[in-house]
Amino acid sequence: MLLNLDPVLTGQLLMALDEMGHGDAVVIADAHFTASKLAKKHLIDLPGLSSPRVMKAIRSVMVPDTYGPSLDLMECPDGLLPVQEELIEAAALEGAEFRFVERFAFYDLAADAELIIRTGETRTYGNALFRKGVTPVMPA
Repeated sequence: MLLNLDPVLTGQLLMALDEMGHGDAVVIADAHFTASKLAKKHLIDLPGLSSPRVMKAIRSVMVPDTYGPSLDLMECPDGLLPVQEELIEAAALEGAEFRFVERFAFYDLAADAELIIRTGETRTYGNALFRKGVTPVMPA
């Protein structure tokens, strides 16, 4: 067990996040998402967790990209859903941008992601694509 790390962050997940570079994307997918079909690099299953909970854990170790939108959400024809509001809140963008992306365009973006995390989220449109920013320099 490591200190000061969110327990959602497994060793496998931490390794995949660490391997990502600036601008690389991680998809946090709901249980309905075609993750196995789209994942080209890393696929991690976290079936007991909601999408917003996983987003919160990722944000505890990763900053958002500030060059363009750092968060993409799958556009829902019914407008903004509660699960999407929770994802935006969990992303804690602090001035960074987010946008809604048409469903099939979202799948195209997800296919290029470094990592797809399939959660146990059963609410529809509980999908988010988060882009990694530049990690701040840590004081010596």
